Amino acid sequence: QVQLVESGGGLVQAGGSLRLSCAVSGSGFSIAVVGWYRQAPGKQREMVAWVTSRGSTNYRDSVKDRFSISRDNAKNTVYLQMNSLKPEDTAVYYCNRFGNSPWAWGQGTPVTVSA
Repeated sequence: QVQLVESGGGLVQAGGSLRLSCAVSGSGFSIAVVGWYRQAPGKQREMVAWVTSRGSTNYRDSVKDRFSISRDNAKNTVYLQMNSLKPEDTAVYYCNRFGNSPWAWGQGTPVTVSA
């Protein structure tokens, strides 16, 4: 069974940066499209970015040119570099397999951006 452990969140001022990590245990990581998601208080979870096994990426419009997703298949880890953070980026961030068959969700890592 795949387990997801997100880390790297925290409190940062607007304009600052954070790098999130997601360690994936279990089989299937290397061939999976993996994404970062976020859920702000009172809102639905939304996709932030995803990366294919070969490194192709896609981003939601609001984070393009600010966030960068990457992966290390040897370490079963996916990263999210977040720059120029805005208060509206405040949310709990999760990683998971992208698509209709997600793995069991991890606990996420909270990100708070102060104005």
